[in-house]
Amino acid sequence: MIAVPLVVLLTQIVKKFIRIPKPFIPGVANIIGLVISIFFAHRHNLWAGLFMGFFYGNAGVGLYSSLKTQLMSYRKYN
Repeated sequence: MIAVPLVVLLTQIVKKFIRIPKPFIPGVANIIGLVISIFFAHRHNLWAGLFMGFFYGNAGVGLYSSLKTQLMSYRKYN
């Protein structure tokens, strides 16, 4: 439950300290999701770690994109 917001937070921290081109940000989020999943959330099952790691990374990217779109829309119409 905490993995997706953690992926978003860690991705933003990485973006802040390391200049990463925008097309590579989803890949960074996937790597962070895989690390969280394999080494912490599903450490006793590699296949579950790999499977869920990609979900965590992609869900983090989707959450960030959705929040950004909503905020931009709110600012445009208010």
